[in-house]
Amino acid sequence: MNLRNMAIWGILVIALIGIFSLMNAGTHATGASDISYSQLLAKVDAGAIKSAELSSAHIAFTDKSGKAFTATTPNEQDDLVKRLEAQKADIRVKSTTMNPILAVLFQFLPFIVMIGFYIFFMRQMQGGARGAMGFGKSKAKMLTENKNRVTFDDVAGVDEAKDELAEIVDFLKDPQKFQRLGGKIPKGALMVGPPGTGKTLLGRAVAGEAGVPFFYISGSDFVEMFVGVGASRVRDMFEQAKKNSPCIIFIDEIDAVGRHRGAGLGGGNDEREQTLNQLLVEMDGFDPSEAIIVIASTNRPDVLDPALLRPGRFDRQVVVGNPDIGGRERILRVHMKNVPLAADVDVRTIARGTPGFSGADLANLVNEAALMAARKNRRMVLQRDFEDAKDRVMMGAERKSMAMTDEEKRLTAYHEGGHALLALNVPATDPVHKATIIPRGRALGMVMQLPERDQLSMSFEQMTSRLTILMGGRMAEEIIFGKDKITSGASSDIDQATRLARAMVTKWGFSDKLGVVSYGENQDEVFLGHSVSRTQNVSEETSRLIDEEVKRLVQGGFDEARRILMEKIDDLHTLAKALLEYETLTGDEIVNALKGIPPNREDPEAALPPPPSVSVPLTPPIEAPQIEPPQAVTA
Repeated sequence: MNLRNMAIWGILVIALIGIFSLMNAGTHATGASDISYSQLLAKVDAGAIKSAELSSAHIAFTDKSGKAFTATTPNEQDDLVKRLEAQKADIRVKSTTMNPILAVLFQFLPFIVMIGFYIFFMRQMQGGARGAMGFGKSKAKMLTENKNRVTFDDVAGVDEAKDELAEIVDFLKDPQKFQRLGGKIPKGALMVGPPGTGKTLLGRAVAGEAGVPFFYISGSDFVEMFVGVGASRVRDMFEQAKKNSPCIIFIDEIDAVGRHRGAGLGGGNDEREQTLNQLLVEMDGFDPSEAIIVIASTNRPDVLDPALLRPGRFDRQVVVGNPDIGGRERILRVHMKNVPLAADVDVRTIARGTPGFSGADLANLVNEAALMAARKNRRMVLQRDFEDAKDRVMMGAERKSMAMTDEEKRLTAYHEGGHALLALNVPATDPVHKATIIPRGRALGMVMQLPERDQLSMSFEQMTSRLTILMGGRMAEEIIFGKDKITSGASSDIDQATRLARAMVTKWGFSDKLGVVSYGENQDEVFLGHSVSRTQNVSEETSRLIDEEVKRLVQGGFDEARRILMEKIDDLHTLAKALLEYETLTGDEIVNALKGIPPNREDPEAALPPPPSVSVPLTPPIEAPQIEPPQAVTA
């Protein structure tokens, strides 16, 4: 479109230049010098003029030496002509009458330009959403089966969601199969799940499997500052879909336009709600024979308008959650197809060590491992690269340049040693994966525990053990350095312990005094940029009792941490010494260190020649997954 517009403007400019050149052609002789009228008369009287060409108020002549001159003359040229005749000069008269075609063109040129501008803007208005006036045109992008086709084979780890959507694929392939028995396919399917779980990829896979056009648009593309534009775009999108049916319309992040009505200012009659109203009308007005399926995705189903979820619209919800260990393994294998792997890479171990990771997190993990291997000039990606990439994603990059004094390192070693030692001695907890005193992110040190399997819930014994482990760092500092030397490094541990204990008391009913009752907590809502506190009805006596029970649980973990560390004080010294020497210890190395077996730090990696120059694709960084297991206790 831009090249065509530039060509039109270029032709118009060239035409104007040509017309101007034609109108002025011949008025000046090429290479002729211009002289005054007095000089011209002097040359005529001296007999130096050989020939002359007269026109209105202008003369071009040549002297006897062959040199050309021009001069501007008065309108009355009779005297000049007589003088030239007296000197026997060759006189020619040039007609000043303009070519009739050029005269008409010159007279109507302003009107022609105005008509050209009118046609140009009208074409822009009718040329689609990218035109200058195409505000009400749909911004949906249509992907056909021959362009970037994705099938269910490209999607892993969400088997239940694929089974739910397979019925839609069958309907699009063979609608009569369902219509013979009077069945009607759901007009809309809403995919719900955390960010990065593959909702958009699933929508494209449905279109790829069915072999039908796929319209993709984001919920925010509907809403503009002009009232009525969003509703116009909804109408235009469905008109395009009807022309290409059977097809799929995929609306990503539909909560941007489908939020509960009546929550805005001015009685809720704003642009977003008008757009939602039009969307509801279009979905409810479908003819079943049109075979148009609307699929949408969101990670906030709680804010959607109830009319959007009723039967006849988005009446089927497909939950796309984070994958389990088997799903993570399959997702990793999909992303590892184009990555050269070393023989020591164990995909199952990597999947077990990434609980709570989404598909996007796992893709980023594989990419980070490939980048790390490329930085070290390796030809293949090792298991160590995946471990380092996992630590980078979950805990942040190492800050080796951070200057720490020997006293700070020693205190951090005992702090993390206390966490790790308690994790090995409490009755119910996850195995220790790694302990380090190398600063990562905002933490000076860290102990990470990884579950042996995906955990769906926690027992009371696991919760109290968790409280004990969280208090281990603070208690180790107090035992070794005294109360006067305790640092603020346990602030994160205390915060985690307090939140866990409060949830145990107010949500999960682990308090005999409060009973099996759910007590609401203070919740802040944002309205017009200000935080508004909303508190459920809890009496002052109940609130005081909640605080007492929370303190009792946290204090119980603190006392249990003191008892275990005092009994295992020699192991605490051994573990802290090993951390000071090696800085990072794995779970097996911690157990061996307590048995007196030093870690084997011989580098098994042989020197490899630099690989050929390859470009490793970069992906935008993502936030570390916020999950319950694993939880790292930090200094």
